[in-house]
Amino acid sequence: MAGGMQTTKAVICVAAIMSSLTFPAYSQGLKKGSHAAPTAETRQPIDEKAYKAALDRIPTPKQSYDPWGVARPSEPAKSGK
Repeated sequence: MAGGMQTTKAVICVAAIMSSLTFPAYSQGLKKGSHAAPTAETRQPIDEKAYKAALDRIPTPKQSYDPWGVARPSEPAKSGK
């Protein structure tokens, strides 16, 4: 009788673990319409004048940005022959 009780407990534990692993996948499917593109009525119209004015307000950099500037020397190494 003790062996049957342990087997039942093991089956219940395995079933509980497997069902708990499916809950995150199930909850992802509950969101309806979240991946749909917004309709034309809900989107705000783009104001071209405001967009151009915002682009003009962005300052131009004084020197160009070199993302690899710290990874390599600015001048190539010269051979010593």
